[in-house]
Amino acid sequence: MASLTVRGGALCAASLLNIAFVFVSSADFVQFLSFRAIYHNITGETRLCDDSVPWSEALQDRSVLSSLVVDLGLLALFTAQHSLLAWSPVKRALQAVLGVLTRTAYCFTTALALQVLMRHWQPVTGAPCLWSVRHAPWSIWFPLLCFVLHFLCWAIIFSIILIFDYPELLGIKQVYYDCFGLGDPLSHKSPGARRLLAHLRHPVCLELGVVLWFLPALSLDRLLLAGTLSAYLALAHSLDKQDLEYLCVQLRSKVRLLNGPRHPDRCDINGCAL
Repeated sequence: MASLTVRGGALCAASLLNIAFVFVSSADFVQFLSFRAIYHNITGETRLCDDSVPWSEALQDRSVLSSLVVDLGLLALFTAQHSLLAWSPVKRALQAVLGVLTRTAYCFTTALALQVLMRHWQPVTGAPCLWSVRHAPWSIWFPLLCFVLHFLCWAIIFSIILIFDYPELLGIKQVYYDCFGLGDPLSHKSPGARRLLAHLRHPVCLELGVVLWFLPALSLDRLLLAGTLSAYLALAHSLDKQDLEYLCVQLRSKVRLLNGPRHPDRCDINGCAL
């Protein structure tokens, strides 16, 4: 019993430390995606690009090209980590070694890869912006509009993550269930929920897309970041008819709980009759 208690305590400590690291990394990621591109555009404290340089000259500048190569390598590192550890053979190998800490390790390495990307990212300031709002009064009002929209998108993203079983997503639920002998948390979910989770581990595609692209100024390095992450998110989603039917049923049940008993309605992939 003592060894089990020590083991359970060690697992819980590792999982809780991972959650703290993921939380800090998430806050840094919000700052990385939204703060520099919006706040500094308002204050002018940091130059995001140089519109006086022609594109023909900028694309031949060694500093610009070297920065893009570094940024592309950082994006490749992140996407490789995120995809390789989600690959079934690798997941099975990690499961055999780490057991219930497999999901914790995945989240930790994802946060670590993000930290490496954010800390070593090379802004491209020697090339023109693809667009830039600099004329009054929009030079003030449009960045403020971007700030409000980014704030709402991040609030929606974190709300969806909380609804999407946040403890299981970060690995703490797996440790809790293991300590109390309850097995794998996924085994307690319905087949429809397990199928949906297998196809949709990133339920924030639209909101993150807005954060990536809706900016007062779009620099060359931001174009690379937004384009790569948008393509990756699009490829990572593979919802099909059964997933949409499951989401439709769940939406109808949630609305029914909020509004009280209703007459049964039909629900198909084209929408829910609520």
